[in-house]
Amino acid sequence: MSTDIQILNAGPEHIDVLVELFDAYRVWYGMPTDKDGARSFLSQRQRQNESVIFLATLDGKPAGFTQLYPMFSSVSMGTTWVLNDLFVAEFARRNGIGTLLLETAAEFGRETGALRMELQTEISNTGAQQVYERHGWKKDAQFWYYSLPLED
Repeated sequence: MSTDIQILNAGPEHIDVLVELFDAYRVWYGMPTDKDGARSFLSQRQRQNESVIFLATLDGKPAGFTQLYPMFSSVSMGTTWVLNDLFVAEFARRNGIGTLLLETAAEFGRETGALRMELQTEISNTGAQQVYERHGWKKDAQFWYYSLPLED
């Protein structure tokens, strides 16, 4: 079993491997493949310092990533991080990469003085929910999440 796992804070030099993983992640969620769109989206997030991406490698091969977005709490007057994306390539699953990405994200949040981290996942994604809860994430029982579609 492979055990050489590295987690990197991804920069512009990682965009090519991130595009492949990000596109696979979107396809997994039922979206059509769009590598040009993925490149544009990720490059823009990096250029504008709008997200932080951690890249996981397994034996030197790109294996997964997580992308965090900053958010602010007016009531608490502090920063939170939204763990918006977490993906592990099929070949790399069951090696602890998801756990390491979660731990890296949480440590980054602590280092940046964030109040908390937040995420959302599909109701049917019970496997991920079990992983999150095993790592201390709590399902919100106080607030409902609403969404207003702005596109037709």
